[in-house]
Amino acid sequence: MKITYFGQSAFQIKTGKTTILIDPFLTGNKHTKVDPFDLNPEYILLTHAHQDHTGDSFDIARRTGATIITQTDYAQYINDILPEARGCHAEGINFGGTFSADDFSVKLYPAWHTDARMVGNALVPVGVAAGMALTIEDKLIYDTGDTALFSDLKLVARKHPVDLALICIGGHFTMDADDALVAADFLQAKHVIPTHYNTFPAIQADPQKFVEHLPVGVGIIPDFDKEFDF
Repeated sequence: MKITYFGQSAFQIKTGKTTILIDPFLTGNKHTKVDPFDLNPEYILLTHAHQDHTGDSFDIARRTGATIITQTDYAQYINDILPEARGCHAEGINFGGTFSADDFSVKLYPAWHTDARMVGNALVPVGVAAGMALTIEDKLIYDTGDTALFSDLKLVARKHPVDLALICIGGHFTMDADDALVAADFLQAKHVIPTHYNTFPAIQADPQKFVEHLPVGVGIIPDFDKEFDF
């Protein structure tokens, strides 16, 4: 498969048949120069409803017809209520549930994080933040989403060590780099890409220092916007 990291928590994964976007916060993301109009996914995966994750999702989905996969309550909110998502379609799964497509599947796991949007003048929950386990080409990719460190991350690797973990390191709104090292161990991660750092002043972190504290060969810091094989 081919993977592109756009910075923050935004990724593109291309399989032999399918293009998947994860949390495509692109417009306003200082790490990427990609034009959202140039991306043509079949699926968009959203770990939760915060703007630095939903980003350009609805514009891309409306243009391409991509199916949005997210937690079931947020999916219903997208389909029935959210004005900016008109013309989009979301499929909802809940914790423990799996969505399967032709050449990949995604299973939903909990994340310890808030998940609310402004509805009128009120900030209200519109779902529950999640982590996502993708099985592609017999490889297990786990995206923590935004989360604190918690011990149930061990359950993700109960049957199969994680081949690639996408782990937030920025602190303040999520776990920091020290906790992320523990998360990588819980996930038995063979490879780790640090995410959710240096986009805003509150989440400054040194990804190179984080990688240096992982076992040799485990950490990966991709160049932003540059596709690599995995």
